[in-house]
Amino acid sequence: MDFSLLESFIFEKMSKTHLPGLSIAIVKNGEVIYSRGFCFRDLEYGLRATPNTLYGIGSITKSFTALSIMQLAEKGKLGLEDYVSKYIPLNLKSGEEPVKIWHLLSHTSGIPALAYAEALIRYLTGVGEKWAPIASCEDILTFMREANQWVLAKPGERLFYLNEGYVILGCVIEKLSGMSYEDYVKRNVLEPLEMNRSFFKWEDVESDLDVATPYIITRDGECKKSVYPYGISADGGLISNVLDLARYITMFLNRGTYKGNTLVSPSFIEEMEKPRINLPLQIFGGESYGYGLSITPNFLGNKLVSHGGSVLVYTAYMGYIPEKKMGIALMANGSGYPLSQIGLYGLALMLNENPENLPFIKIERVYDELTGLYETYKGTMQAQVVSKGGILQIEIKDKYTDMIIPLIPENIEGSMKKFYAFQSGGKLPVEFIVEGGKVELIYERYRLKKVGNLT
Repeated sequence: MDFSLLESFIFEKMSKTHLPGLSIAIVKNGEVIYSRGFCFRDLEYGLRATPNTLYGIGSITKSFTALSIMQLAEKGKLGLEDYVSKYIPLNLKSGEEPVKIWHLLSHTSGIPALAYAEALIRYLTGVGEKWAPIASCEDILTFMREANQWVLAKPGERLFYLNEGYVILGCVIEKLSGMSYEDYVKRNVLEPLEMNRSFFKWEDVESDLDVATPYIITRDGECKKSVYPYGISADGGLISNVLDLARYITMFLNRGTYKGNTLVSPSFIEEMEKPRINLPLQIFGGESYGYGLSITPNFLGNKLVSHGGSVLVYTAYMGYIPEKKMGIALMANGSGYPLSQIGLYGLALMLNENPENLPFIKIERVYDELTGLYETYKGTMQAQVVSKGGILQIEIKDKYTDMIIPLIPENIEGSMKKFYAFQSGGKLPVEFIVEGGKVELIYERYRLKKVGNLT
C-alpha cells in the first residue's frame, strides 16, 4: 500500500480544519504495518504527536463496556434478556414493557438522549453553561428517575443513542464484579491485551510523558487550550493511544483472542457485530448498530465494523474488516475533519479501491470546486458560496442584513450541478455550470460568475 496518498489526504484535511495533532495506526494480519503522528500534540511547546501519544477515545469506550458485559454473560453472571431492574434500582420501561440489558447495549431502550454527557463535557471544557451533577452510579440513577416520561418508542423498536444507558451498564458491571468499572476493564480487558498505556484516571495520565493537550477549535479556526472532561466513564471515559487500540482491533480480528489470551469466545464477538437496529444515517446502505459497535454490511463489498468517539477536545475512530483481517485507528486533539472519514479513506486504499469514489469524498470535491466569491454583471452584486456543516449555502450580505440560502443537492454529476433551495414553501432550482475551469451560478433571476476563492 502506498501510504503517501493517505498522508496527503490527512495533511489536506488537518490544514483545512485546523486540527492541532493526529495519530494513526493500521493493522493487517495481526501486525501494525503503519503508524505515525502528525503535527503537534501541544502547540504552546511545539511537542510533536507520535503513535504513542495519549488522547481520549470518547464513545469507542462503549465497545469496551459491551465487551465486559459479554464476558459476564459468558460466565453466566447475567443474561442479555434480563431486565435492567434486576441489577439496578431503576425501573426503566416503555409503558408496561421493561428495558432489557440488550436494549441498552444496542441503544434501543426507546428513551431519546437525555444529554447528560453533552452538558458535562461542554461545562467542564468551558464552552457551555448547563451543569449535570453526575459522578457516580447513584447520581445517574437520581438523574434518570423520571426518564420513563421521556420514552418515545417501545424497547427494541427504534435507535436513540443513549449515553446514559452505557453509564447504567457500567453500574451493572460494578454490581456483578464487586469492583469499580474502571478496575474491571483494566483487569479483564486492558491488561490481557497489553494495553499498558490506556487509562481512566487523572493520576495515571498526568504521570505519562506523551499526552496530547486538549483543544477547542473555534468557529474561526482558533485552537484554544482546554481540559479533558474527567468524570465520564463507561460511555466514553477511556484515554488511550493508537498502538494500544491496534491491539484491541487485533483481538476482534482474532475473534476474541490476543497472543494466546482469550477475552471472550468467538460467538460473543459475533453477537457484538450482529446488526440489531438500523442507524438513522445511511450512506452505503444497511448501516446498523450491534452491541457497542456499528456495522456497515457493504463497505466496498465488505463488512465493516467500527465506532467513533468525541469528547469535543479529543476525537477518535476505529474500524476493521473481519474478513480481510485489517483495521485502522485514529485519534486527534480537537474536533476537526471527521476521523471516521479519514479512516474510511485509509481502508479503501487498503482494499485497493479508489477512495475518491467514496460518497462523502465525491461531494466534498464538488463543494470545494463550487465554493468561492461570485459576482453578477460588472460586479453589481456579490455573493459567497460556502460549505458549512456538510451543507452548501449562498450568502448575500450587506452592511446591515444577511441572507443565507441553504442548498440541497439533487444531481452533482457532470458539468451541470443541480441543487434546490426552499422558498415560500416550495423548491427553487439552483444550478452551477462548471466548464473549462470556470464556474457560474444560476440562482433565481441572477447569473453569477465565480471570481475568486474564499480566504
